[in-house]
Amino acid sequence: MSGENSGSSGVLTGFKAFLLRGNVVELAVAVVIGTAFSKIVDSVVKGFVNPLVGAVGTKNLDDYRSCLRGPCETDPATGEILTGVPISWGAVLSASLTFLITAAVVYFLMILPMTKYKERQAAKNPVAEVEAGPSEVQLLTEIRDALVSQRDGSVAEGAGGPPLVAPRDGGTGPK
Repeated sequence: MSGENSGSSGVLTGFKAFLLRGNVVELAVAVVIGTAFSKIVDSVVKGFVNPLVGAVGTKNLDDYRSCLRGPCETDPATGEILTGVPISWGAVLSASLTFLITAAVVYFLMILPMTKYKERQAAKNPVAEVEAGPSEVQLLTEIRDALVSQRDGSVAEGAGGPPLVAPRDGGTGPK
């Protein structure tokens, strides 16, 4: 019984650590804020942008259509398309405006201030430079040099071990 209990508590502990990890919490907050914010942007487009467009044409962007083929006729009572192939480019324009407004507000009200805040915090607390070890190229150069010296026999004979490369004189080796 105690083994099962400790296993489930380990799973719960791992799940709790996963949930409390910064990225997951930030993502959840972003989804909630984004959902609420999209309603605001939709109302701005419908209540502000559409009337501005309505000053030029119809009051709703969704009513803007072009007919691809044939005369487009719709039933006035239901709005159902009777003939033709309409392209509703007004709905695409409305969705594009909603996206651009959302992206602009998120950038200017959330991303830009957070970036400036992080830059200020980084300027206040400079990270102490850690002495870096040898680079990958330097390590590979050292390994290459060690292999070349072993092949030449200069290190292998003095190291007390057999050479890593087989001798070229037919396998008899030095005598």
